[in-house]
Order: sequence, then C-alpha cells, then structure tokens
Amino acid sequence: MGALLSCLQRADNPQLPLTFPLLNQKIQTNDNKSNILSRAFDSVYDFGWSVLKSIVLEDDKTPIRSGDDGVEFRPITVTTLIFSLDQIKKVKASLHVSINDVICGVLFLGIGLYAKSTKDDKSSTALVLLNTRNINGYKSISEMVEPDAESPWGNQFAFLHVSVPKLVFSDQIDPLSFVLDAQKEITRKRNSAAVVLTGKLLETLMKLRGPEVTAKYIHRTLKNTSMTISNIMGPLEKMALSNQPIKGMYFMVVGVPQSLTITMVSYMGQLRVALGTENDLIDAPKFRQCVQNAFDMIYKAALPFPSA
Repeated sequence: MGALLSCLQRADNPQLPLTFPLLNQKIQTNDNKSNILSRAFDSVYDFGWSVLKSIVLEDDKTPIRSGDDGVEFRPITVTTLIFSLDQIKKVKASLHVSINDVICGVLFLGIGLYAKSTKDDKSSTALVLLNTRNINGYKSISEMVEPDAESPWGNQFAFLHVSVPKLVFSDQIDPLSFVLDAQKEITRKRNSAAVVLTGKLLETLMKLRGPEVTAKYIHRTLKNTSMTISNIMGPLEKMALSNQPIKGMYFMVVGVPQSLTITMVSYMGQLRVALGTENDLIDAPKFRQCVQNAFDMIYKAALPFPSA
C-alpha cells in the first residue's frame, strides 16, 4: 500500500502530505493476580489453537468454503459495498465498541444470513489479518528500502483466528449480538499474547527455515480457514493521480486458497468493502445483499440505544 500511495498526491495541494486517521487503541491493563493468570491461560490457549488450525484442524465444507485443492486457481467475482463511516461511528458510540467490532459484526451477520438462506449451520473460522507495523501512516518506497528503516520493505503482519457466530434458524434475530460477540472475542484475543506470539513464530520461521517454508505455513493456514478479513486505513483527503482526482478505491487479495476474501479501505469518510467470492460456489449478488441487509439491521437496531 505504501508503494501505491507514494504515487498519489493530495488533490487540493500536491505539496502537502496525505494524512491518515490516528490510531486510538485503549489497552486495558489490570495487574491483579487473577487477571494475569487469565491472560496467561488465554495466551497459551489462543496460540495453541492458532497453531493447530494452521497445521491439522480444518473448517468444514460450507456454502462459503469449498475446501478443494487448487481453489486459488479458480475464477472469482469481486463486488463492493460502500458504508458511511458516520453511520458506523453512531453504532460504535451506541454500543460502546470499536469500529472494527461493528464491521466484524456486520460481516458475521451477513455470513449468517447467507448461510441461513442455504439451510447450512456448520461452523466457520475467519482469519483476521493484523498489521504489526508500529507506524502511523505509510512510508514511501525510498524510505522503506533504506538500511535500518523504521518501516522496512515487505509485509509485516500477524493474524487472529476468530470463530464466526452461528445464526440460529428462528424467526427472531438479534443483530446487535453479532457485534457484541465479535467485540468480546476479538478483545479477549488481542489482550492475550497470541498475536505477538504468532508474529514471532512467522519471523522465526523466516529466519530459520526461509521464505519457502514460511509461505507453506501461511498457505496451509489460509486453506484450513473459511475466509480472510483485511482492512487498510486510507487517507482523509481526496487523492489524485497525475492531477486526476480519485473518486474511490479498493484492493483484493487474489490467488489464495480460500473461497471468500473480504477487504476494506477507508477513504474520505466512507468505508468500501470488497468481496472476493469463488464462482460456481457463492452467489456473489446474493452474498453482497446479505452483507448490506446485515448492516441495515444492525444500524436500525442500534439507533434506540443512547450514545454517550
């Protein structure tokens, strides 16, 4: 992404740098003995489960996962949706969660609605990719290739295995429970050391076994899960390429051994969600509509809650 953004300028003033949303992550710490023991247990459990999911445990075949060998070579359909960040922030304030929690809740409910339409209730696991660079914004290519660069060239990431909540086949659906469940699980996993340990594991594999073994481990991790969710913070101002204003953008990860890939980019007060779906398995327009319906259901349900 840094390579792409280094080619772009601000549309209003090319001499000024692009600015990005500030990270405002509140880390809750509690040094009492019970909390330390709980975090230690969560760290061991989450890291161990992550390794097992990467090596031996595989998701069932579902309407969003074919599980076939060579799925990465099959054609896909890419569709996009645009959500208002102002509306997402209203849900965030109403439920006292993060923007990521709201988005994950929308996606999980959308997947549940799609599964319900196909009468399938098997479990799925999402692989949530996390950027491990401790950098605000993006660096240019020239800065990244410098020796001892603060943000060196190449992807630096870890991942979380997150279980997708099931949608109970009944007439009553609680949309907000998907947001709250996503918030609860993601917060617990991020407060454990599993993310750090996973990142260190990838670094160790790269140093000791080389890029080929590391790539095989990541490939197996992707293949054993049902989908990947990745997001990038885009600039706040309108961008331009060769003095041509850019209305919107999105990215898609292709050639991965999964039937469903979900990516997100924020840009000028909007969040564009891109859905990469395997042809002849996932009904792309139907799946897109399910995600849109999920957002509408959560937004409508959250409005009665007073924001603070």
